[in-house]
Amino acid sequence: MLQTTTTPTIRSFRTGDGPLIAEAWTRSAPADGITESRFRDMFLLDRNFDSDGLTIAEQNGEIVGAAYGVRRLIAADGADLERSSGWIPFFFVVPEARRSGIGTALLRRTMGWLAEQGATTAYFSSYTPNYFLPGLDGERYPDAQRLLASLGFTTQYESVAMDRTLNDYAMPERIRERADALVAAGWRFGSPTGDDLPELIRIAGTRFNPDWARGIREGVLGGQPLERIITVRDPQGRMLGWAMHGTYENVLERFGPFGVLPESRGTGLGEILLHLTLERMRALGAHSAWFLWTEETSPAGHLYLKTGFSVTRTFAILHAPLAG
Repeated sequence: MLQTTTTPTIRSFRTGDGPLIAEAWTRSAPADGITESRFRDMFLLDRNFDSDGLTIAEQNGEIVGAAYGVRRLIAADGADLERSSGWIPFFFVVPEARRSGIGTALLRRTMGWLAEQGATTAYFSSYTPNYFLPGLDGERYPDAQRLLASLGFTTQYESVAMDRTLNDYAMPERIRERADALVAAGWRFGSPTGDDLPELIRIAGTRFNPDWARGIREGVLGGQPLERIITVRDPQGRMLGWAMHGTYENVLERFGPFGVLPESRGTGLGEILLHLTLERMRALGAHSAWFLWTEETSPAGHLYLKTGFSVTRTFAILHAPLAG
């Protein structure tokens, strides 16, 4: 049991903290725990990591909390470093040290550090490329919600996570018939070759989200099999969309990213790609399909619900002004 007889020390990250942070994190949020290796890969090896931005609370020789601030050292796209923006991907305080001001001290120091780097707005926790969760789950973490609100954080928008069991999955006959009809008319659905990847990455990055292009490239370089990607081309050979799974952290059951070019929406291509991918996932042994981030009322959100996905969590993407 932690003895709370000494004043906590607030300091920056130093060598040897990683395993202790992962252990304290998991005690603080057992439903969203993290391993030492995952913590290393997501944060310590992040291309924008700065040890001065990772603040530790230490008491009686134990890590009792941490908060992580990050700003861009390498642009997510082009040359834009988004200098006015900073992110707080995570913070935590172990249960026995809560309501003692540690969380406030950690966040105030992190927000101050971001301001010193030139940021005028802090976002929680929608940082790419390495977000752990897209925002705050206020239902699961009401104390964190109150603390962030007290420091000026307000909701920018909300996103939802969704899951679908695949134990009972079978492609609807109408989807199979529609796909077969398109194939007979010269359309092509299937996994890309190596030569197809530059076009897929270009489409993902320029027509959708630069972070999707990064995710696809790094996923393949990290060993993601191409059978986890399904693309569609029209009879003229134009790539119009794709769906995939296992992209992030090589997690078989994690679906996405997924996109159909805007000019081809409303044609049923997205629904076919989604079902082809779910069928492939089941064939590879997946028992479920899940993802962390979509807007429930968006066209994609409606398609997921129609396909049997259900909302499992709601996240608030928060932001706060930083003092100059």
